[in-house]
Amino acid sequence: MEFTYAKAGVDIEKENEVIEAITGVIGKKNSVEYNGIKIAMSTDGVGSKIIVANEMKKWDTIGIDCIAMNVNDLLCVGAKPIAFVDYLAMEKMDAMVAREIAKGLEKGVEEAGISIIGGETATLPEIIKGFDLAGTAVGIIEKELPRNVKEGDVIVGLKSNGLHSNGFTLARKVFKENGYSFHDEIDEIGIIGYELLKPTRIYVKEIEELWDEVEIKGIAHITGSGLYKLRRMIGEFRFIIDEPFEPQPIFRVIQKLGNVSEHEMYKTFNMGMGMAIVVSKEESEQAIQILNRSIEAKAVGKIGEGAAIEIPKLGIKY
Repeated sequence: MEFTYAKAGVDIEKENEVIEAITGVIGKKNSVEYNGIKIAMSTDGVGSKIIVANEMKKWDTIGIDCIAMNVNDLLCVGAKPIAFVDYLAMEKMDAMVAREIAKGLEKGVEEAGISIIGGETATLPEIIKGFDLAGTAVGIIEKELPRNVKEGDVIVGLKSNGLHSNGFTLARKVFKENGYSFHDEIDEIGIIGYELLKPTRIYVKEIEELWDEVEIKGIAHITGSGLYKLRRMIGEFRFIIDEPFEPQPIFRVIQKLGNVSEHEMYKTFNMGMGMAIVVSKEESEQAIQILNRSIEAKAVGKIGEGAAIEIPKLGIKY
């Protein structure tokens, strides 16, 4: 059986239709100006990664994921994250689980250099099974993005930490249908649950350092829908990924067990690249040197003419 994200229960095309339906009514803005300051906000949750955390009884990292999904998105519009509020909804209140979740939230804001300034809890036994975790981050626009993107610019990729917080509906389905529990061990990755729970990488400090020395033209957070996220940066260009990162072993394990095509893998998962940054060709080497002080980064491709996303060596085109 060949697995796809849609067959597992998540249809990216349908999600895009829903987004278009909502923005068609309320419009879409990346920021709002107040007293001369441009403010941006991002809201997101952890998704079905929570199911893995519950089975492993390990809740001390998903708070990092919640922070990461929000602050990384703020970077894409040129905003410096400054504050965060969380929302924890539980089937029934459990102080021990909440304390473990809080450990991750605290570590996440420390990595992002921000503060948690509030939050909300709710007991929803008729709606929630277990619990759900989400949050909202606020940032100040420093350099509005995207800007000045042109043909010939270089796409610099930043290495991911594994699955991060996306594609878990497909990943979980693949392991379950092949008879694995999250407590089982596979040679290439170790204990499945622990590999899946590796927290999403937070890129705030690296990118803020880069802002001070290089003109960043665009940023894409490679999350759900994989490389499709490049279109969210700017839609009218061709993103040619000549030298993609070698995906971590977890991706190849999922691909093999689920008989998932390369095309499907790259439109579902980050496949080793958590963020993509567009800079000029002239400043690309300097950008990579700065980033490599703290994270693995490299030139993965370039901007071309047209409107597409391509990985030529894999024969992939969206």
